Amino acid sequence: MAEGEFALVRQHLEIALHKSAAWVGEHDLYAMLVDAAAQQRDEAGLRQYAPLAEEAAIRYDHKLYKAIAHRAWGVAHRLAGQPVESELQLQKALDLFEQLGTRWQIGRTLFELGELETLQNRSGAARDFFARALALFEAMQAAPDAARARAMLNGLG
Repeated sequence: MAEGEFALVRQHLEIALHKSAAWVGEHDLYAMLVDAAAQQRDEAGLRQYAPLAEEAAIRYDHKLYKAIAHRAWGVAHRLAGQPVESELQLQKALDLFEQLGTRWQIGRTLFELGELETLQNRSGAARDFFARALALFEAMQAAPDAARARAMLNGLG
């Protein structure tokens, strides 16, 4: 998705919440909304949609969406300056993504863990997380994500 289009994701998904469609449920939309908020570092959006996404994922026992909700909570806690809670949620997300074998989601979660370690001035651990994320992104040819991980690694020196 182009960057200009990405900025409109939340707006379009919120409109979809108010329209009935047989092919998509609220749980799908909440997962997409909270994931977009996490990617945009939108703390208000995270606080609004993480509880809804988590509740829906639990109700439907949807492991992928549970993991997305955990990662979103991890980002929200990191943005709020709560590193212990952030790490706990990110690790729960990572565990679920690894069970599911979702490499891109694993890479994104490793990236978030790298950012958390960076904020705590633990460059060795951050470097490890970013390197693991980069390896996954390169293997999948996820160029934009690989570039972000590479930039973070280069920034660590």
